[in-house]
Amino acid sequence: MIRSLKQLYGHHLGASDGQLGTVKDFYFDDRQWAVRYLVAETGSWLTGRQVLLSPHALREVYQPGKLLLVNLTRQQIQDSPGLEAHKPVSRQFEESYYQYYGWPNYWVGDGLWGTSGFPTVVNPVTPKARPAIEGGPHPERAAAHLRSTLAVAGYQIRGIDGVDGHVNDFMMDDASWTIQQLVVQTGHRLTGREILIPTHAVDHISYEESTIFVKLTVAELAALPGPLPAGLSVAV
Repeated sequence: MIRSLKQLYGHHLGASDGQLGTVKDFYFDDRQWAVRYLVAETGSWLTGRQVLLSPHALREVYQPGKLLLVNLTRQQIQDSPGLEAHKPVSRQFEESYYQYYGWPNYWVGDGLWGTSGFPTVVNPVTPKARPAIEGGPHPERAAAHLRSTLAVAGYQIRGIDGVDGHVNDFMMDDASWTIQQLVVQTGHRLTGREILIPTHAVDHISYEESTIFVKLTVAELAALPGPLPAGLSVAV
């Protein structure tokens, strides 16, 4: 199913032994448009660090109950490699994180998720002892190419011949966890309309300019269809 990421913000997260918190953000791979992590808001639990959950640990999205089930215990998450709040996700951290859980590295192999086109939920997950993160610089592993959907929301859209609109939402296939379309508000915020831009039409993203460059003209953008009414999803 195709789902709005914006509508998933605030959904409750349930571990196998209790509540974890709520959905705060998503980190996506800006080269393959795959959502690699969900960021959890845990409140007073695990303060001072970001709690990242890979789709490997997530079961089906239960939209009516606004609940996402996580195939991990609270203790397993607490013992996992920590990432300080407001710090970028490095490849060095990811290597320790994936080694701890024993999941296949998505960046190794020909598939979107390493050797597969889909994240695989392993039941039960048996984490290994937390590996030590080696000190010293690792230039070749520094960039994980992960971006926050909250940060990219609001970026302007620049077509071949001009600017038209800004990003308002992301539409994700919840089987492969890939962002299929950008929901873009065109024209004036009050009088414009929303359109769906397929991610394959994106040329590149400039984080310095807070702009997404697309391979379409302003006229072609205006001819794109809009999203379904709120709360509806489509099969893929």
